[in-house]
Amino acid sequence: MLTKIQVARLDEIDRLGARTVTIGDKEVAIFRLSDGTVRAIENRCPHKAGRLSEGMVCGAAVHCPLHDWKIDLTSGQVREPDHGQVTVYETEIDEKDGAIYISL
Repeated sequence: MLTKIQVARLDEIDRLGARTVTIGDKEVAIFRLSDGTVRAIENRCPHKAGRLSEGMVCGAAVHCPLHDWKIDLTSGQVREPDHGQVTVYETEIDEKDGAIYISL
């Protein structure tokens, strides 16, 4: 069963910005893309555990700050030539108040 949790408000995250939240034992990176969409992924690169929330967002990918691995923010898949995957969390924005929710 999925649980929907409010993690932020849209106005708290700049475009191309990120925020980190801890929910239980999970650290989640929340990104706001240039088109205004919001994506949420596990905040840990599968290579050397770099904090993805500290990486640079380019299009729909984040570049790991440690070794520049590129992780797709929609699928969680690491882009070639590297390989691996991170957990992606479904996001929802409340149109009325801008609350951002993720589903765990």
